[in-house]
Amino acid sequence: MTTSLLVTAYIAAAVLFILSLKGLAHPSTARRGNQFGAIGMLIAMVAVALHAGVITSPTLLGALALASVIGALAASRVAMTSMPQLVAILHSFVGAAAVLVGISNHLAPAVELSGVERTIHDVETYLGVFIGSLTFTGSIVAWGKLQGVIRSKPLMLPGRHLLNIAMLVACVFLGAMYLRGGHEALPYLLIMAAIAGVIGIHLVMAIGGADMPVVVSMLNSYSGWAASAAGFMLSNDLLIITGALVGSSGAILSYIMCRAMNRSFLSVIFGGFGAEEGAAPAGGAVVEGELVATTADEVVALLKAADSVIIVPGYGMAVAQAQHPVREIVDVLRAAGKTVRFAIHPVAGRLPGHMNVLLAEANLPYDIVLEMDEINDDFPTTDVVLVIGANDIVNPSALDDPSSPIAGMPVLHAWEAAACIVFKRGKGAGYAGVENPLFFKPKTKMLYGDAKKSVDAILGALRAG
Repeated sequence: MTTSLLVTAYIAAAVLFILSLKGLAHPSTARRGNQFGAIGMLIAMVAVALHAGVITSPTLLGALALASVIGALAASRVAMTSMPQLVAILHSFVGAAAVLVGISNHLAPAVELSGVERTIHDVETYLGVFIGSLTFTGSIVAWGKLQGVIRSKPLMLPGRHLLNIAMLVACVFLGAMYLRGGHEALPYLLIMAAIAGVIGIHLVMAIGGADMPVVVSMLNSYSGWAASAAGFMLSNDLLIITGALVGSSGAILSYIMCRAMNRSFLSVIFGGFGAEEGAAPAGGAVVEGELVATTADEVVALLKAADSVIIVPGYGMAVAQAQHPVREIVDVLRAAGKTVRFAIHPVAGRLPGHMNVLLAEANLPYDIVLEMDEINDDFPTTDVVLVIGANDIVNPSALDDPSSPIAGMPVLHAWEAAACIVFKRGKGAGYAGVENPLFFKPKTKMLYGDAKKSVDAILGALRAG
């Protein structure tokens, strides 16, 4: 492939990646955005393969074919509840690739450089390996927390901040030695990669489950910068552009997530908020009152008498795979002339946009799925609120309890409705380990049990008339 054709292909792919990000900004255009991204990646892969002569290598062609099959199978078979884990593990692959590219580039540089150019190239290599190693191990820990193989409670080691600083200072020192070492500096690079890996493990282990949406977004940003660093190492303009797009968009999304939780980015990284799911409450004022249980028949009676209903979905709905019968309930209620809408908190679920994708999968109309800022003022005029598997995002202590771990976090005002029904598996604390006064309020009733079974029972009673 000639240089002009390669540049044209890179420009086309870059434009498609930008259009892909734009499409992903809204559920109604997300499918098209994914298509743009896939086409752009296909163009980029073919262009690079032709330019590098990979197309004539049976080994590399076989590796590409095998990777494509594995990726297609993994993406098609993963459950929606496991999507955060898939995203986290894919981030780790990007980090590992950056590390391998950096080490390979050190061992066999594409071109021999000298002077300032060599120094700049070595800095790019060092930073690429550092970011890649941190991303690799941090993403694996995030996957473990989301998958449940690592506890969600934050690991709070004594002097953890000093430990992080000491490891960063060691990496800077090794960087200086690496720049002075020339071709014989590989040990410094490898030792730094190991230390950066420990930093990644320690940083994410210190973050509690309640902050996992921000962690996933943050690691997305890290993986982008790692890819961009690999692009500098390989002198590949498209990889630089793509990595910068992913890195910057992930950073912006992390900021949005932090703002939705009324927390700073540094407090997420170093604050250690969260506890093991179902554990004792993680702080805040003692909640007084009584939990009042209800039945599916009582909920049906409320829904039949209501004119307006708001549904607040959470990760519990995703785990129970209750979105499809929920959509059928919505169809029945709307057919009866009732106003039904969904209220989506920015950090609902364990991945940014998780609830939007889940509801889109159930073919719910986009116009009844509203963000927190669009619907929060409507709760006082709503007859019934159904909170299905959500907890912290409807916790009033965020507004009226300064001692609560989630104090100041904007939440959905579900308690302001005439009646609030909370679907919950049991009486334990939620994923963040924070007690929720909403459950004890006089207008709230608890519907215990598996969310899907509860929703199915309500759907059956509604259909029976």
